[in-house]
Amino acid sequence: MKLVNIGFGNMINANRLIAVVSPESAPIKRIIQDCKKRGTLIDATQGRRTRAVIVMDSDHVILSYLQAETVANRLNSDENTFAEEAEDE
Repeated sequence: MKLVNIGFGNMINANRLIAVVSPESAPIKRIIQDCKKRGTLIDATQGRRTRAVIVMDSDHVILSYLQAETVANRLNSDENTFAEEAEDE
């Protein structure tokens, strides 16, 4: 299981992730409103502006203040670099 930091120490399971998208389009805004009504929206922005919307396979939608590109870069980073940095300290 690979955990990815989405800001403020909040982590998501990368294996359960479906998409990371920008919150600007009307369809994404509708998805966010639908999830609010259903109770499946998770707000991890800590009161900041939403810059990325993360869609999970469990039908949950997570809001992050990090840009979608930043989250994608963290997903694609090599797991072993974190372990090697910890060993060097």
